[in-house]
Amino acid sequence: MKDLLLITPPFTQLNTPYPATAYLKGFLNTKNISAFQMDLGIEVILELFSKKTFEKLFDLAIDNDTISSENCQRIYTLKDDYLQPLDAIILFLQGKNQTLARQICTTNFLPQASRFEQLEDMDWAFGEMGMQDKAKHLATLYLEDLSDFIIECIDPNFGFSRYAERLGQSANAFDELYDSLQNEPTFIDEITLALLEDKLKTVQPKLICFSVPFPGNLYSAFRCAQYIKANYPEIKIAIGGGFPNTELRQVTDKRVFNFFDFITLDDGELPIELLFENVCHSEQSEEILEKQFKRTFILENDKVVYKNNTTKPEYKQLEIGTPDYSDLLLEDYISVIEIANPMHSLWSDGRWNKLTMAHGCYWGKCTFCDISLDYIKIYEPIAAALLVDRMEQLIAQTGENGFHFVDEAAPPALMKALALEIIKRKLTVTWWTNIRFEKNFTQDLCYLLKASGCIAVSGGLEVASDRLLKLIDKGVTVEQVAQVTRNFTQANIMVHSYLMYGYPTQTIQETIDSLEMVRQLFELGIIQSGFWHQFALTAHSPIGLNPSEYGITPNYKSISFANNDIDFTDKTGIDHNMFSFGLKKSLFNFMHGIGFDMDLQEWFDFDIPESTITPYYIEDCLNTETTLSTKPTAKIVYLGHLPLVAERTKTKKGFTNELLEMTFHDKTESLQITVNKPEGEWLLDTLETLKPSHGKALSFSALKKDFETQFEDFELFWFSKQMQKLKDFGLLQL
Repeated sequence: MKDLLLITPPFTQLNTPYPATAYLKGFLNTKNISAFQMDLGIEVILELFSKKTFEKLFDLAIDNDTISSENCQRIYTLKDDYLQPLDAIILFLQGKNQTLARQICTTNFLPQASRFEQLEDMDWAFGEMGMQDKAKHLATLYLEDLSDFIIECIDPNFGFSRYAERLGQSANAFDELYDSLQNEPTFIDEITLALLEDKLKTVQPKLICFSVPFPGNLYSAFRCAQYIKANYPEIKIAIGGGFPNTELRQVTDKRVFNFFDFITLDDGELPIELLFENVCHSEQSEEILEKQFKRTFILENDKVVYKNNTTKPEYKQLEIGTPDYSDLLLEDYISVIEIANPMHSLWSDGRWNKLTMAHGCYWGKCTFCDISLDYIKIYEPIAAALLVDRMEQLIAQTGENGFHFVDEAAPPALMKALALEIIKRKLTVTWWTNIRFEKNFTQDLCYLLKASGCIAVSGGLEVASDRLLKLIDKGVTVEQVAQVTRNFTQANIMVHSYLMYGYPTQTIQETIDSLEMVRQLFELGIIQSGFWHQFALTAHSPIGLNPSEYGITPNYKSISFANNDIDFTDKTGIDHNMFSFGLKKSLFNFMHGIGFDMDLQEWFDFDIPESTITPYYIEDCLNTETTLSTKPTAKIVYLGHLPLVAERTKTKKGFTNELLEMTFHDKTESLQITVNKPEGEWLLDTLETLKPSHGKALSFSALKKDFETQFEDFELFWFSKQMQKLKDFGLLQL
């Protein structure tokens, strides 16, 4: 029996838990509040994609006469071939049956319907994949065939990472969602509610908190709440998370409170603690007017009222505890590979522990972003030592060494401190995060991040146009992005770029020029992955708050339920939708080294203007000369091994010079340099002190001061060809 039950409703990710409930449970542990958490999504998927359930689905499709397409007729005809390997395929995707990969990769093991039609054009992709990845991709296509059967014959709202998403998107009024909840539960609803019922009997909570990050979770959350209200009216129910935080800030429809007692906004720690005190402490007053709330909607006197009347302060990041993944079925998540894209595989393949380096965004200026909301506006970084403490705790709890830092944009200075702390503690971890492509990501910093286990970064190039980047207030230029992505790529850190089209006032010429910029970035190999998004106007962004300043006219609707995405008209009058297919098709080819020599016109079935970007624009950006200089405050770090040393003498014109010949080894190569013996002895002593394990890093100015107590002209020594070679062996200026 627990006081609280934390639920992520269907569906989010198949490969790893969405972290919101783990964050909340970690906080509740610090308050000695008992809580149980469940990812209802993965439990429903595992129950649905089982041989015994799909036998029922095939019978149901026949009984209801819902098979109409040739594709589903084929799947039904091959039903025995689909049913036989299903349980084994799920085990394989859970990492429990890896020898099956060899079977899956044979041509006649899995039945094939429409999802496999793309395979004829995928030989190049399989050449880049290992057997396990190829098998995961084929197994994913097999599951997607079955998903297509569900959508056509059983439930049109089904999706692996969303359910009834359309009902939650831009749902300004509650009517459509409310009406759908008056229908009989669907087949998938029945699975969901049966699993929920089992958990309610076991946990016996007094308060249930649904975390709803996306529109695709909303319907299931309401369906579950409806069931709880009908069968367990004494249990109180709250809803929070990403969707309410952005969409339900203006809710007025009191019918919502037939399902939920509370809607909480923004950071959930303090609001949930207060709900616990109000609901679970019998000694508290029953008069709701006397109770304290934080950023919470309730129904009071038959009206929706926003309560924010507590005097308790918000919790700092160091006070919220370490995320707690206990209760979740960590061994049962399934890794899928939907498309042959290495960055997308990070999102869908493998189990990642989720952590945050900093609350909010350190930049907080992008005009398309919801920077007026607290989850972005309030910036609070976490100390590197505390972060790595939490990493070690999660490794001990989950047995997983992979981390996805889910920051809005991870701060470079904190990434540097984190990397140094990881190296200092000699941890073997793998991690990736989201960044801004800013100039602080020097080549040396990228090498440091790689040494600590960073394998990938994602960041917004957005419109790849300097005029529009300035209008966005992104704080970067295309030239700067090119140089930074080059630095990451040279350090063997994969780069994914978020790309945007249809930004207010964007012209057709700028769209084509952006595509040419992207083509050149991929051709030079300094970006490995990308995705085009069409601009969406949100209510809480600077553009949404001041649309006239950006040349657009919003088409506002009456709001009684959800409010985020806003329809609008752009003064340019351009239909940006027409570019969608060509942009995405060209990018798919660029990601795999194809189509660089094609004229941009060939990607579109309508006339486009010639690009005004010179063919070598990005290459010229990378050829900008850099001067040999270092800031006095730059930290000097040595990640390599101490060298093997041999004394040598050199006689010239009767003068004998004592030298030290130093041979450095790294994991793949060796380097030999020769320096004067006195400077060499100083260097040997200094390299040892520059290692992260030594503690506080020395600054360039401190190093210069120490050198010049014995010798002259530090810069002449430091920037010599011999010393510059050491940069490739771990001598970094940060």
